[in-house]
Parts: sequence; structure tokens; C-alpha cells
Amino acid sequence: MQRSVHLKSFELVARDIDDVDVKLLHALSISVRWPHRPRDWELLRRAGRGIVAVDGIGRVFGSAMWFPHGDDFATIGLVITTPRTQAQGGGRWLMNLVLKECGDRSLTLNATHAAYPLYVSLGFTAEATVYLRQGEVSQSLPAPHLDGELKALSSDRLQEITALDTRAFGTNRERLLALLAADASICTLSRSGEIVGYSMCREFGGGSVVGPIVARDELDAIHLTAVHLKNLIGRFVRVDTREKDGAFAEFLQQSGLDIAESVTTMSKGRRFLNREHNEPWVYGLASHAFS
Repeated sequence: MQRSVHLKSFELVARDIDDVDVKLLHALSISVRWPHRPRDWELLRRAGRGIVAVDGIGRVFGSAMWFPHGDDFATIGLVITTPRTQAQGGGRWLMNLVLKECGDRSLTLNATHAAYPLYVSLGFTAEATVYLRQGEVSQSLPAPHLDGELKALSSDRLQEITALDTRAFGTNRERLLALLAADASICTLSRSGEIVGYSMCREFGGGSVVGPIVARDELDAIHLTAVHLKNLIGRFVRVDTREKDGAFAEFLQQSGLDIAESVTTMSKGRRFLNREHNEPWVYGLASHAFS
């Protein structure tokens, strides 16, 4: 795959994302109105690998990242092209470079409406819709009866939730959880001494994101989300979820988190989402890129 491409009057070359000033990455996300701060980009770079498209004087015109989980699976995210080069083939060029680096891994990503046709043409299959719920938390709602015990978990005890997360997510992402937990508050839900759910809350963009949220049912997911929201009244919060209807979605709506937009979870290789009755499920995503 060629490491350079000519788009309109721009001759772009591919560079490793770690070799680019984070301020330029921040400017890239601002150009498409994505909320990522420089520190959010720094976390992404620690968590994964990426490629950026730059011109002869170092300006950034696009990015694409991938986040490996073991040798057979990865998520793809932060596929961005500037407005000046959109619909000129830059996104396809970046994606082809990333696909080559990912090798034979099975893949998943969350596609915007604009990028959806590109991913279909690259062999990705749609699996579900993700609803981006966000807004200022309006009130602390009374949660339903709690069956179990909620406790804070320190970041040095992540091994206590790793197996649960692997069952819900479908593959081990212990390294990513450790990176997220470094600046997050973590809550677990236990019954009879067994952890049956957990949630994280951390700063992101102009506010906070609650996720991942892993639980066995909607009521557990509500408790694991409410424990964070009660401390964020009046502040901007985001929860990305595949739950369109039901008690959990209604709880988020009543808390002031409206659907701002939606994206499509897609996969290439093995099917990504495999929900089973009475098994843990990811009610809240870590982020678009991490899924």
C-alpha cells in the first residue's frame, strides 16, 4: 500500500501518530467538531497505534487508529479527514493502511452516517446502533431497589473485574482498562461476595463520560450509572449505549441525557456482538474508538 496520496492540490504522506504534535491532532478533531482534548488524544496514543496524513509542511489532514486486543482482534477509531479533503479518497487510503497493519485480526468499529458506505465497501457488516446520549445531568433520580452492594474499586485491583469484562466485551482488554482506570472513578456491584457489574467515570471532552458500564441487566446498569451521575448534577455527561428502549434508556433520558446522534457498530471477520441471556453485557461503551 502506497504511503503517499495526491488529493486535490495536496500531496499527503503517512506518518506514525506518535511522531505528530498532539496540538495538531487536537486541531484535527476540532475541524470536524469532535470533543477530544489534547489529553484525550494522549490517552488514545497510549492505548493504540495510528497513522496520520500530513502535507509537506507538516499540516495534519487526517488520522486513523487501531487498538489491538491480543493477536486476533482489534477495534478501529478516530478515522478523521479534514473538511477540505473529505470525499476525496483520503479516508479510504488511511483505512487501507490500517487494515494492512491489522493483518488477519477480526475488527470492529463504530461508523458515522457519512463513513458508513466506505466501511461497507471495505467488507464491514452492520451489527447494532450506538446512541450517543449527552447533556447536563438534570436531577438525581431515585434508583430502583438495590439487590447487592455498591463499592468503589481502586485502580490497583482491576484484576477483580477483568474476567467479567472479558465475558461482556468478548475479548480480554485488561491493558485498556488499566489506562482508563488511571484517571477514573470505578464502582462495582456485588452479590454474595461476587462482582456482577462495574462502571467507570472519567473526564472527557468538555465534561465526563460514564463507561464502560458492564452489568447483567438494566436495573444493575441503572445503579452502576446513577452512582456517578448523582455527583455530576448540572455538569455535562455523555453515555454511549446500544440500548434504544427499556428501563436503562429511560433512566438516561430522565437524567437529562438526550440522544445527540447515533453511529453503527460494524465488524469484519468474526461477529463482534454476542449477547446471551443472564450474561454480562456492555450497557455503556468506553468510547467510540474503544467500543
